[in-house]
Amino acid sequence: MGRAFEFRKARKFKRWGAMAKTFTRIGKDIVMAVKEGGADPETNSRLRAVIQNAKAANMPKDNVERAIKKASEKDTADYKPVNFEGYGPHGIAVFVETATNNNQRTVANVRSYFSRNGGSLGTSGSLEFLFTHQCQFSIQKGEFDVEELELELIDFGAEEVFEDTGDDGEESKIAIYGEFQNFGSIQSQLEEMGAEIISSGFERIPHDTKELNEEQQAEVEKLLAKFDEDDDVQNVYHNMG
Repeated sequence: MGRAFEFRKARKFKRWGAMAKTFTRIGKDIVMAVKEGGADPETNSRLRAVIQNAKAANMPKDNVERAIKKASEKDTADYKPVNFEGYGPHGIAVFVETATNNNQRTVANVRSYFSRNGGSLGTSGSLEFLFTHQCQFSIQKGEFDVEELELELIDFGAEEVFEDTGDDGEESKIAIYGEFQNFGSIQSQLEEMGAEIISSGFERIPHDTKELNEEQQAEVEKLLAKFDEDDDVQNVYHNMG
C-alpha cells in the first residue's frame, strides 16, 4: 500500500459532513457535466460518475433528476472550475478547488480567508507541485480478488488497488487510485467488468506532510473552516499531518 492509502488513513480535514453542502457541491458537478457532455448519462461518462456520487451521498433521485433538467436549460448559469493555492498559518500549503459563476466574488473571498487567518494567497501553479493529482474509485468488493483486480487494471492506468474495510459493519469495498488523466480508461474498464462503482472523483495527495502541535493545528483548522462554509468551494487539500 502506498501514499494514497496512508493519506486517506491519516488525513484530518473535514470532507463535506453537512448534507446541504454535499448536495450543493454535487448540483454544481451535475451542471458542469451536463453543459460539457449532455443530459444523457448513457453517453456522458462524467455525468454517470456524478450520479454515482449523488447516490453514495444519499441525494434523493428526484433532486438529481431536477438538477439534470435544470442544467439542460439554456438560461442556467454555467460554473467554471478555478483553483487557488496559498499558504496557511505555519507554512501549511493549501490547495482550493472552486466552481464559480462569478470569478471576481470567488477571488475576493478566497483572498480574504487567507489574509484574515494568518495565510497568503499565492500565484496559480505555485504549489501544485507539492501534491499528486490522482483519480480515485470506490467499488463494492463482491467477488473481486484485490490482487487479480490490480493486475487487470494496471494496463488501464491504476497505480494502487487495496481493500477498504471502512467503518464497523460496512461491507468491504475496494479503493482504486491512478493518475488523474487515466480516470476515463479506468472507469470504462470497471464498467466493462461489471463492477458496482460506489463513488469516484479526484484527490490531491501531498508528497510530504508537516506536523504541527495542537494549538497550531487549531489555527489552520480555523482557515479550513472558512473554505468549508463557502458555497463556491468544492474541495480543499493541505499538507498538515
